[in-house]
Amino acid sequence: MENLNLIKESLNGQQIRVKDMDDFSRMTVKEFLTALSSSSPTPGGGSAAAISLGNSAALTCMVCDLTISKDKWKDSWEVAEKIQNIAAPIFLDSLELANKDALSFNNVMDAWKLPKSTEEEIKERKDKINDATLNAALVPLETATKASNLLEMLPELAEYGNSNAITDVAVAALLAHSSAIGALYNVRINLLDLEENNLKKEISEITKKVEINLSKTLELVEEKMS
Repeated sequence: MENLNLIKESLNGQQIRVKDMDDFSRMTVKEFLTALSSSSPTPGGGSAAAISLGNSAALTCMVCDLTISKDKWKDSWEVAEKIQNIAAPIFLDSLELANKDALSFNNVMDAWKLPKSTEEEIKERKDKINDATLNAALVPLETATKASNLLEMLPELAEYGNSNAITDVAVAALLAHSSAIGALYNVRINLLDLEENNLKKEISEITKKVEINLSKTLELVEEKMS
């Protein structure tokens, strides 16, 4: 409960801000989806992946809360509290990442618009494009990493959490998986013209990890349901 109160206080206190652009955490669901459906390039897939991460983290917190609040699941309270302590901050981070993703893409577009009349301008423009593009890859990589970290905990929640909410664990796992894979597509496209082999290796590792943990979680869900 303490972590859920932290979420509410953070949102009410307006701690999540991005200068000179819409703050997606302030939008209603309808407003965000309307913005997402528009012809504007932002918010786009990276922001949507971050919101999926937020949905996954929120569901995880809900299942933990439903476990901690019931004496029947007292033996699982410690596990649920541990998971909620990780999921709650990820929820807050996801909202910031949705904003950061849009901002990073806007910065890439701004860099492409820089003047290129002289050799000096051409060099400066190229450097800023590269820097902005790398940052546009690092933001969704953070989303994917957090999604992977969240998904890694869900097999344990499926096994020990309140079994009345077992399908919510399944949805949380699917959303975390979708967030990670979707975010990694955004990382990959931004790395096409950059020599960042260490990041490409990290993409492969995260991909393998989320596939394994999704399978583990869903297998446990199926066992509980049968």
